[in-house]
Amino acid sequence: MSRVILVTGATSGFGKECAIKFAKNGDKVIIAGRRKNRLEELKNELKDCDIFPLSFDVRNKEEVLKEISSLPTAYQNIDILINSAGLALGLELSPEALIEDWEQMIDTNIKGLLYVTKAVLPTMIKRRSGYIFNLGSIAGSWPYLGGNVYGATKAFVEQFSYNLRTDLRGTNIRVSNIEPGAAKTEFSNIRFKGEIDKAQKVYDGYEPLVATDIANLIFTLANLPSHVNVNSLEVMPTAQTWAGLHIEK
Repeated sequence: MSRVILVTGATSGFGKECAIKFAKNGDKVIIAGRRKNRLEELKNELKDCDIFPLSFDVRNKEEVLKEISSLPTAYQNIDILINSAGLALGLELSPEALIEDWEQMIDTNIKGLLYVTKAVLPTMIKRRSGYIFNLGSIAGSWPYLGGNVYGATKAFVEQFSYNLRTDLRGTNIRVSNIEPGAAKTEFSNIRFKGEIDKAQKVYDGYEPLVATDIANLIFTLANLPSHVNVNSLEVMPTAQTWAGLHIEK
């Protein structure tokens, strides 16, 4: 029996590859994102699969609640939620960073994730079944120069995931926080606001993760027996590791 999967941020990166992976497995996939044209392109790409495009901005609470509550009957019983919508803006140090960038990261990475999760929970709880994947980041655990608010939002995602799972005890709903390291997606293009050359340099000289790596991991976890919950999964490319503690002399 096919499952119903809701993927936010499905227009690019991890979200898009997750949507493709589950759709080709025969699941019903709700692809959510702001860019309607990209949703339609993905639906056409997966024309032989069961795809339902749902266009909304995760930052808009009323829009999120309205769109998810008005899903057609065939897509209402969401089995898996993949909270993939998120972004980083800028790499400036805190004194130079734009507060507008900080606000957009907070609105998307924190509030957006909360709105979608809140909209999906009642059905999962009623059915006593479900799996929620939150896309965190190693930035939520390990600071780096210019990571400031982005890292803080991902630390929120990590702690919220743990607390959400605790709140859901007895419901059979699973929660996993997925924490990728350096991954080559549109992430850096957005972070550097379309400066492609600057974005590309982030990945020069080593082999980073790619979106399909993360999609494959999430798919694997989603197919584990229902009594198994992976609380968090931190994954880096082999070329990446911790830099060690810095001492200014």
